[in-house]
Amino acid sequence: IFDLVKDRFGYGDENLVREYIRHPGAVAIVAVNGDGLIAVIDQYRHPMRKRMWEIPAGLLDVPGEAPLDAARRELAEKTDLVAQEWTKLLTLDNSPGGSAETLHVYLATGVRPAGQRFDRQEEEADMAIGWASLDTILDAILASRVSNPSLLTGVLGYAAWLERHRP
Repeated sequence: IFDLVKDRFGYGDENLVREYIRHPGAVAIVAVNGDGLIAVIDQYRHPMRKRMWEIPAGLLDVPGEAPLDAARRELAEKTDLVAQEWTKLLTLDNSPGGSAETLHVYLATGVRPAGQRFDRQEEEADMAIGWASLDTILDAILASRVSNPSLLTGVLGYAAWLERHRP
């Protein structure tokens, strides 16, 4: 999924060494259905030793695949859903002091079943997929009941986007 690298480089009058994670990047999707509910996933995350509520997301691990195409693929693979409309919400450099991961977050609307079920393995095999209102998720964020960075970034970005795009 990633490589640990060590770079030696000149910066100003100094020679520096920095170790960091080289990461292919990722996408995350705020998928909203016709009732205004957001697709959420409950998935086990071993480094945290717990299940976490997330939005659909995945790696940019297909050579040459554009982030939007990866978002479409990941939405289908994680939730068996497709979306009619796609909007880029934001881009996040997750941890620029230690990782080169860039996260591309999309809003997917006009969400409907994909018509096929994807086979899921390992920690994805028992993911729970559900729907929650924006207010429910915002309350959970502000009460620190959810902490996944893709969910926080995506849902807060979506809330800001709605403020600017409501009639």
